[in-house]
Amino acid sequence: MIVYHIGRTKYANNLTGEGAKLFGGRWNNKMVRCIYTSESRALALLEYTVNININEIPRALSITIIEIPDDKITPVKEANLPGDWKQAPAPSSTKIFGSALLLAAAKPVISIPSIIIPDEFNYLLNPLHPESNKFKVVDVSDFVYDVRIKTV
Repeated sequence: MIVYHIGRTKYANNLTGEGAKLFGGRWNNKMVRCIYTSESRALALLEYTVNININEIPRALSITIIEIPDDKITPVKEANLPGDWKQAPAPSSTKIFGSALLLAAAKPVISIPSIIIPDEFNYLLNPLHPESNKFKVVDVSDFVYDVRIKTV
């Protein structure tokens, strides 16, 4: 399966999850490594857009295409998510839930519904999982952010 990540160019080939470890995210607490990816380029862009201020969008952005093994994904259904999973900003319940999944999952990838489009999925990659060596960066290309997408 192919998944997509949009981020700073200088980290485009970095599959360590260091950024999520330092800052946390909707599905991970600080100190828990995670790589946030999406099932399509468009969803990756939407997810990036809702999580960044227009004044913080770097000039050097890239889209990273990552191949993950289809048989190494743990699916999570919406019914199993914390009741407040769609709240903004992300509640502590989702951080605790996701961190526990990442640390205990038998497989290195977790699929989780997108808040933006619940019928589409984001994929949380666990870089510390013993099978994370199966993640493969297929391509990295420059990504020009069209600021018409986001207003101040």
